[in-house]
Amino acid sequence: MGKRIEIKIKNNDIITEYPLGTSLQEIMHDQKIETKYPIVGAMVNNELEELSYEIFKSKTIKFIDITHQDGMRMYIRSLSFMLMKAIKDLYPNVQLRIEHSVSNGYFCELIGEGFITDLNVISDIESRMREIVEEDIPFIRRDILNKDAINIFKKNNYHEKARLFSQSTSLYTSIYTLGNLNDYFYGYLVPSTGYLKVFDLVQMYNGMLLRIPERKKPNHLRPIVLQDKMFDVFREHQRWAHILNAKDIGLVNEQVIAGYGGELIKLAEALHEKKIAQLAELIKSRENVKLILVSGPSSSGKTTFSKRLDIQLKVAGMHPVQISLDNYFVDRDKTPLDENGDYDFESIDALDLETFNQNIIDLNEGKTVEIPKFSFETGNRFFDGSTLKIHKGTIIIVEGIHALNPKLSERIDDALKFKIYVSALTQIGIDGHNRIPTTDNRLLRRIIRDHKYRGYSALDTLKRWSSVRRGEEKNIFPYQENADVMFNSALLYELGVIKKHAEPLLKEIWQTEPEYAEAARLLKFLSYFKDIPEKEIPPTSILREFLSDSSFHY
Repeated sequence: MGKRIEIKIKNNDIITEYPLGTSLQEIMHDQKIETKYPIVGAMVNNELEELSYEIFKSKTIKFIDITHQDGMRMYIRSLSFMLMKAIKDLYPNVQLRIEHSVSNGYFCELIGEGFITDLNVISDIESRMREIVEEDIPFIRRDILNKDAINIFKKNNYHEKARLFSQSTSLYTSIYTLGNLNDYFYGYLVPSTGYLKVFDLVQMYNGMLLRIPERKKPNHLRPIVLQDKMFDVFREHQRWAHILNAKDIGLVNEQVIAGYGGELIKLAEALHEKKIAQLAELIKSRENVKLILVSGPSSSGKTTFSKRLDIQLKVAGMHPVQISLDNYFVDRDKTPLDENGDYDFESIDALDLETFNQNIIDLNEGKTVEIPKFSFETGNRFFDGSTLKIHKGTIIIVEGIHALNPKLSERIDDALKFKIYVSALTQIGIDGHNRIPTTDNRLLRRIIRDHKYRGYSALDTLKRWSSVRRGEEKNIFPYQENADVMFNSALLYELGVIKKHAEPLLKEIWQTEPEYAEAARLLKFLSYFKDIPEKEIPPTSILREFLSDSSFHY
């Protein structure tokens, strides 16, 4: 009898033994593991693995379905590969580019000389995808020499992949095969196309939107939410990426290797400064504007943005003053509670909206106003005698997560407001088929800032992140299209700088922690970037809010 190994299975809380080399799929079937939705992978010692993974040492296993964040990522990667195959089957000379996340899906472009993405084309592609689902073709992963992978990518015109892999020092890599199509994905896939029943393709702008399932209700598609302004800001940043020759990681790395990292920083920062100056001139042209409202999700850099806008408004001849929404928190005993009975500080009802509205109205009527202060130590409001009176040409800047919620300023005439949404909308891609999630950019910023300024570990930040994201979904994202203007705070060079700050923090997370899988994913993602020296980053950069050495006070 061959050697057996001990396996602890969290799904049914048992410990059992299996022969060496037993796969996760075999264990799943033998144990009759069931989840509400089909199992797509497993956490093995808190690290994501595919069902084909074979066990050779004692392990702790928890099987996951699509409702797990990593299960959803596996589904989306697999769906993207299936879309690629459908397009190659129908239009062999057309290239697919998966550009960015918008409208609760993924915007895709089909590139080919004279090719038009019309409704008939989209319908044919979707029909072919449905056929591939019915064929239940397996996704096969195999290890090959890195140089052989590069040759495959060149043959398939995957130039971004070939460039990035040419910069790798690894001897071997892994590629996936789906039927007659080979490609590389920066993470695992589901076992076969039969798992990919829930999707849709619809026409959008000059391309199409790949619709995906709801994570918590994966038999339902995420509803389409029109985000024209978000799409426009992605397009603008895409133009910037082309200007800087930095639309994918490989191109950025080439510039760094050639010694042009400092030049890339200067150009990216100059584009930010130019955009903020243009916003100041636009605000000045709207003579009725008295209140600028700035909102954005966590680690978007909205605080530094507001301070830089303040400077540009002064250059334009205006007189800005800033008011913090933190001063308008209600006393702790009046703070609303969440569903768990804890204080819900992210609720808009945690703010004294009546006092805020009255203060703004009184200021615009030329009255002197005593602005409240709030003590986070005592949980109470107080007044220290500070007053504010504005004059002709004065404009008030208010920054906070609720700034674009109409309820915040409902008593103030809309004609007096100028609304700005700020977020780090990463446009640089890993390659034409694999985008960098904007949430990863913000999460890495937050990990660094929490460590430097709040004494939190990367583990602390990862534990809190899902709660932060739920708050954003509830309090920020529904109102982002209310903005007059969107500002993209992402910098095309920043992930090459962030890398050396984030990596040691992520490596502190032990494999005994459930968050280890997320840390491992982020570390793998960062490994594709070459280090960029940060000495050229100016002290007013949005990135300095997270790295330190900013010339602004926070």
